[in-house]
Order: sequence, then C-alpha cells, then structure tokens
Amino acid sequence: MDNITKSDDAYKTIGEVTKELGLIDKNTGHLQTHTLRYWETQFKQIRPEIGTGKRRYYSKKNFETIKLIKFLLKEKGLTINGVKKILNNPEIQSLDGGINLSVYKNDLKISKSVRGRIEKISRIIRELKKYR
Repeated sequence: MDNITKSDDAYKTIGEVTKELGLIDKNTGHLQTHTLRYWETQFKQIRPEIGTGKRRYYSKKNFETIKLIKFLLKEKGLTINGVKKILNNPEIQSLDGGINLSVYKNDLKISKSVRGRIEKISRIIRELKKYR
C-alpha cells in the first residue's frame, strides 16, 4: 500500500500530535499523550473535537496553539501560569524587562544576555500569533 500523507489542514489524532511534537518518553519510547490531556485542562485554547470512543481530533489551529505552548513551557522555561497570561492577553506584544508577567521559573534579575533572549522570544511570539 502506498504511504498516504495527510493534508496540513486535516485533523490529527492525539498520537499524531504527540509524535510530531516529540513528546516521547526517552526511557520507554512511549508517546506522552497524558501531557496533551493535561494541557487541555490547563489551557482553554486547546479544544479538540471528541469523536466516537472519546477519541480526540486536533485541528490545525489547535496544533499550532499546542506547539506554542510546548515551545514556551519546554524550550523557554515559562510556567503554566505564565503561558496562560500570554495566551489570554492578546495585547501583550513583547516580553521585555518593562513588563513583569511573573512567568519565569526562576525569579532572578534579568541580565543583558537574558534580556536579549527575551526580546528574541518576543519576536517569535509575535510571528506565531500571526498564525492564529
């Protein structure tokens, strides 16, 4: 049988989403679908379609939101509350030193190099928001 690929706009199952995001247990190789189910309880922006047998189907918009959440949590070290503040406030255009969102795991003074990274993240977030 030919290898069939889904359209980018096609709904994805929870397994497909976790695999594409690399949410795989390094020790066992199992998909960490529980992570997505937990994020659904924390972020109102993630609302998959629930089909027969309670199977979850994620739209492209859901997938993009999940990618942003994973990026902010796993790559940039924000807390769940910090990510919620960003997702719930579309007016936030940047995460510079002038805005205190209390979103970082370590509440330390921000050095110049960290400030530069934050500004870079802010640009990335602005770009990702264009895909909403």
